[in-house]
Formats: sequence, structure tokens, C-alpha cells
Amino acid sequence: MAAKKETYSQAIERLEKIVRQIDNNELDIDILSEKIKEANEIIAFCTEKLTKVDREVEKLLQEKRQSEE
Repeated sequence: MAAKKETYSQAIERLEKIVRQIDNNELDIDILSEKIKEANEIIAFCTEKLTKVDREVEKLLQEKRQSEE
């Protein structure tokens, strides 16, 4: 699971490392499913971060449009 203080960039780096390991067949079959589960958790964490930022940006843009009216 993603660490509470982990940044989006750190999570992406961890995900990229897992993907590289899978692509290069570096993972033993015994830990492959563990790494895939970890990757899914990282993807969920990043999706949540992106969604939150998207909402915040949209809110700021709406406030800006309203103040310009």
C-alpha cells in the first residue's frame, strides 16, 4: 500500500520500476502477483490524487470565471 506521505512522483517511480521488472522478466513467479497487487494499489493512489487535483483546478477556474463576470 502507498505510504501516507508518499508523493505522486514517488508513487509513479515505484510503479515504473515494477513495470520495468515485469517487462524485463526480472520477477520470480512467486512474487509476481504480489507486485501486480502493489501496482494496482499505486494506480488507485495516483488516480485518487489526479482526481482530487482535477476537482481543485476546476473549482479555481469556476471561481475565476465568476469573479470576471
